[in-house]
Amino acid sequence: MASSPVGQVTRGTTGTNRLRRVDRWIARHAALRRAADPLVVDLGFGASGVTALELHARLARTRPDVEVLGLEIDPARVERARRQLAEVRAGRTSFARDARVSFALGGFEVPAPHGRRPAVIRAMNVLRQYDESEVADAWGRMAGRLAPDGLLAEGTCDELGRIVTWVAIGADAAPRSLSISLRLPSSGGVSAAGAEAWHPSIAAERLPKALIHRNVRGERVHELLTGLDREWERAAALSPFGSVHRWQATLGALVERGWPLVARSRWRLGELTVPWAAVAPR
Repeated sequence: MASSPVGQVTRGTTGTNRLRRVDRWIARHAALRRAADPLVVDLGFGASGVTALELHARLARTRPDVEVLGLEIDPARVERARRQLAEVRAGRTSFARDARVSFALGGFEVPAPHGRRPAVIRAMNVLRQYDESEVADAWGRMAGRLAPDGLLAEGTCDELGRIVTWVAIGADAAPRSLSISLRLPSSGGVSAAGAEAWHPSIAAERLPKALIHRNVRGERVHELLTGLDREWERAAALSPFGSVHRWQATLGALVERGWPLVARSRWRLGELTVPWAAVAPR
């Protein structure tokens, strides 16, 4: 275990409900549902502890015994989050007073109390400032702290949580899948003109660090995003039935063209998941 936190201080951007899409995905994942010790780490929670509190509230619906540990390498942020937690304990917030949430100093070494191994580590927006060459080492450090059947969800989102992407990584540090979750035009407060201009490839600007520089001709992730846009355009005639119907038709067309999309039940949420091998850098 490192004697001091490993990593760089992030910009600390934090927003209420920003991570709701990945949180709800985690809530349904077997790594949490079947965990003997449902410890979940919010790594790099940022300038406010609200993301850890929201994470607990969402996961507790699936696992009432879930415990969330928020980690930051900036001591000032940890102290600020602990002050926020004191407000929660005093009953002056909308969060449960007895929420099993705590905050501590830590980075990629993921220091958990009593040598516990997290069932899930959520590390969102923590690698954006790193070089692509540093991603594998960061994945290895974090995944090495997981329980044997644990899950690392590492990715990026926009400021409002309307565009979210993440990689699911196992305890062996091997990436398993890429998920893209988008707020579709009909439910996103987008004007009619904006809806016409909207394309699924908007996800490109928020791809995880391992892929964001790979959205170029010849790379698999570029082929996926290009295919998404093409099938979205072809499904334009379905627009009167709503964006969700159009999105589901888009993904169905991708499957017909050979893309191995999984988790079909989540398509209606504006989400798609594809095995990592289908988008891995060449």
